[in-house]
Amino acid sequence: MKKYGIAFAGFRHGHIFGLYNAALENENVNVVSAWEENEEAKKSACENGVVFNCESFEDMLSDEKVDIVAIGDYYGRRGRLAIKALEAGKHVIADKPLCTSLDELYEIKRLAKEKNLKVGMMLDMRYNKNVLAAKKLVESGEVGEINNVYFGGQHPLLYGERPAWYFEEGKHGGTINDIAIHGIDIVKTLLHLDVKEICAARCWNKLAKEAPCFKESGQFMLTLSNGAGLIADVSYTTPDKVRYSLPYYWDFKIWGTEGMIAFSIYSEKVELYKKTQESVTLCDGIESTRNNLDDLIDDINGNDNSTEGILSCAETVLKIQSFADR
Repeated sequence: MKKYGIAFAGFRHGHIFGLYNAALENENVNVVSAWEENEEAKKSACENGVVFNCESFEDMLSDEKVDIVAIGDYYGRRGRLAIKALEAGKHVIADKPLCTSLDELYEIKRLAKEKNLKVGMMLDMRYNKNVLAAKKLVESGEVGEINNVYFGGQHPLLYGERPAWYFEEGKHGGTINDIAIHGIDIVKTLLHLDVKEICAARCWNKLAKEAPCFKESGQFMLTLSNGAGLIADVSYTTPDKVRYSLPYYWDFKIWGTEGMIAFSIYSEKVELYKKTQESVTLCDGIESTRNNLDDLIDDINGNDNSTEGILSCAETVLKIQSFADR
């Protein structure tokens, strides 16, 4: 199998370090270069072990050793970088979100199809042990046909700790687009359902008083492709002191004709309630060492078609965000 050269463009969000480390450990890729023009972000990345050897993004794209460009710049810039990388004939993998507008996404889709290039995204929750266990239960028919879905993806706001660009006009792109993509990806991969209709969506500012343009609260209601209903909350409203330790962090409840499943990504077990049983069945998680870089490599090698699902997921969430913005 060919070993692919990967280059990193932007380190403005901490998520990208997870991908950088995964690339260092992946036997199918070789980290070729890294670039970051923001001096503060570059200093932080150096402290995290990143080696910079590229003076500009254009230099990176002209390097024949680079097959894949990994993007971790601020959200509002990612789409433009992805488009340039695809135009240069490079595959792309990005931290989520991939971009912040439908126009950017449609250009990314066009270029990927026209040039037969692949696009990946850091949707790592699909490999969470409880998600995989719930997926097995759904696929085995334990809860019957899905009819009701809820997920909560509340995060702490952490104003003053998060990168300052989060709260600057035009750089974030919306709370739903930022957070909900994980939940929508789980719905698509776990339940094998798409979104048929956006019934309601809203974003508003209540807690982020220092940044009135940042609408930290986001909720929406959807109809899924089989007629099921979905309600979600993806707000930055978890108490800051609690941070990410809430047992309800990424909380899912799925009701079907034969029973229901409840879990969070931190819960010890997946709870299965059957209409034929009085007590709960506790199901163990299913461990996985796979990650999104593996998906991209398989897709490049013709052993997967993850690009289509990634772009479909991004489009769905951008449409929900657009609905809320209207």
